Formats: sequence, structure tokens, C-alpha cells
Amino acid sequence: MEKVSFMNLGKLKYEKALSIQNQLFEYAKDHKEAAGFFIILEHEPVFTIGREGGLENLLYTQEVMKARGIDIYETNRGGNITYHGPGQIVGYPILDLSKFNKDLRWYVDAIEEMIIKTLKKIDIVGGRKKKHRGVWVMDHKLCAVGIRVKNWITMHGFALNYNTDLDYFKLIHPCGITEFGVTSITSINKDIKKEMVIEALKTSFEEVMHCHLVGDKIKEVAYKNDEDKTIMVD
Repeated sequence: MEKVSFMNLGKLKYEKALSIQNQLFEYAKDHKEAAGFFIILEHEPVFTIGREGGLENLLYTQEVMKARGIDIYETNRGGNITYHGPGQIVGYPILDLSKFNKDLRWYVDAIEEMIIKTLKKIDIVGGRKKKHRGVWVMDHKLCAVGIRVKNWITMHGFALNYNTDLDYFKLIHPCGITEFGVTSITSINKDIKKEMVIEALKTSFEEVMHCHLVGDKIKEVAYKNDEDKTIMVD
């Protein structure tokens, strides 16, 4: 069974988290013995634009958004525009798919299945929509998915709304979708604790990816966070 290094990095601005992803990607590319990494975090408020576009789905000007303290960042992930911010559990698996399954459709399905299993563990019924990626509760999107794969190594991932301020989604057409809404875990059940969700997410990741998450810090990746502390990973 493959071992995947798990890290909860707390709250980071999107640009910093992207830098971390890029360096973990390079590490995975250069160290073929490594199955990869699974990092979770929260972002400061940001709208990210995918390869399918998204600026046309901003409902206000970029100047208005920035005046409200919301960054806008164009990315190389798949998908359209989405929101990241406090109260959201964002997951970035950086995995060498040659150690799992070299199939992009399988990988996106696996991320969705991991979220569906996570929700089941906290007594929420999540599912899929035929024409729209992500995980849904009825007609409300609970988790967005957008990935990038190069040399069979993954980047980006998912954004699961825990107690996210859903008003931010009113400033855009999320993922370019206008006919459906968005929701959060605490909107469905306010008694569910974030720690419960994270633990359910970790076990579901292991079940779907057939791997073991490890947290022992034995190797150093060459970057530093905002507090100038070197991050250590397996």
C-alpha cells in the first residue's frame, strides 16, 4: 500500500499555497519513490479562474472585488470560476498517478467519491449531477472539483464548503452555473464539527485511493511559509 504524506497547513493566501503546490509537484516529479502528498488548508477570500475561463462570470468589476478584499487569480486548473475563503476545506492532492491509476476520468471520479464517502460518514447524502462536476446535495453544490495533471502528477483538487460565507458566491456565477445554488455543511447541520469532517475526509481518502496517510516529518521540501519556518514532509 502506498504512503501519502498528509499536512494541514491552516490558512494561507492562494498565491502562497500555489507556490507550495508547485514545489511539492517538483519534488514528486524528481523523487519517483514518492507516491505524493495530500494537503488541506483554508484560503483568504479569492476567486480563481480555471482554464475554461470565468471572468465573464464575475458579476462586478475586478476593481470592486479587490476593493472588497477579494483577490482574483487565473490558474492552470480545469474548470471555470469559483470562490475560496475562510470556512472552506480545500484539498490539494499532489499524487503520482502512475502509482495509482493513469486515468484522468478515474481520478476525478475518485475525488468526488472521496467527498461522497466523507459526507456519508457525517450523515449527509451527497451525489453527482450528470452535466456538472463536483458533489451536490439535491440542487445545491457542496464541493467544487478542478484539477491539473502533467506527467501523470496531479495538482489542485477540491473545495468543500464547511461553514463558508455563501454570500461570496452571489458575486459570481459559480463554475459558470446559473440554474443551481451552493450550500455548506453547517447550513445542512450546524452541529457538525470541522474536526469530524477532516477525520472523515482522511479516512475516505485512504479508502478510495487505497493508500495510507502518514504524518511523520522526515524529509525537507525547500520552501518556507509566512512565519519563515521550513515545512517538513514525508
